[in-house]
Amino acid sequence: MDDAAAARAREVEPDFPREWIEFVDPADGQHVVRADLTWLLSRWTCVFGSACHGIIAGRAQDGCCSHGAFFTDADDENRTKQAAAKLTPENWQHYRRGFKNYTEMDTIDGAKPARRTATQPDDGPCVFLNDAGFPGGGGCALHAQALRDGVHPLTYKPDVCWQLPVRREQDWTKRADGTKYLLSTLTEFDRRGWGPGGHDLDWWCTSSPDAHVGTEPMYRSYGPELAALIGQEAYTELARLCDARVASRMVAPHPATVAAEASRAPKKRGGREPATPPAAETQ
Repeated sequence: MDDAAAARAREVEPDFPREWIEFVDPADGQHVVRADLTWLLSRWTCVFGSACHGIIAGRAQDGCCSHGAFFTDADDENRTKQAAAKLTPENWQHYRRGFKNYTEMDTIDGAKPARRTATQPDDGPCVFLNDAGFPGGGGCALHAQALRDGVHPLTYKPDVCWQLPVRREQDWTKRADGTKYLLSTLTEFDRRGWGPGGHDLDWWCTSSPDAHVGTEPMYRSYGPELAALIGQEAYTELARLCDARVASRMVAPHPATVAAEASRAPKKRGGREPATPPAAETQ
């Protein structure tokens, strides 16, 4: 069994107990946030370039960039267009001048046309992905440009790229008294989030202990992205509630985080357990 196959074998199943919290956005009484605490308090972190095995077999260097990224709307397209204009042949390996040269028309559902970032020849990864050995720097050219400009990568990258692996769903909901509110649900973008094809991915990070190795809970490490998804005041309240839940030590843990902790725990000596249970280290 190769490393990628072994990593997939370690992935946890998608169904397990989750703990949720729901609160009203302090900035908008008609906005309610429903958050998956089991996911947000996990120790997931992006391991691109280190422990990432990629979504296509034999292409670990692609990470989750093996396909072009569909734009969510005109604002998303325009932001990416403005960011791409900052790139040069020195820092973008597959440099292309002009928006139409680095985007393509495709369909998400096989019927409705949608524009996405182009891919490299021969079914290669996203055109913005530099090879690891590229002199100008490996990885996403847009991500690297954002860091050079001193801004967060979410301001340059397509929405789907910076939102993953958080899944946000929004629906207008009616209460029993007839009033309506916008419900924003934050949870894990697991294999099922991709639809039926998600189960065919060679590896997926959210269910893998290999990616649950962060030094802080995800609601902290992914703070800017969460704030962009639900608003800064709502995120501030979410972080406060998460802090309180961590202090209570009552959260239903993510099994991939538990598995990652167990693999790093001290070995038993003389038949005795370690003095501090591994799970307590992250709660």
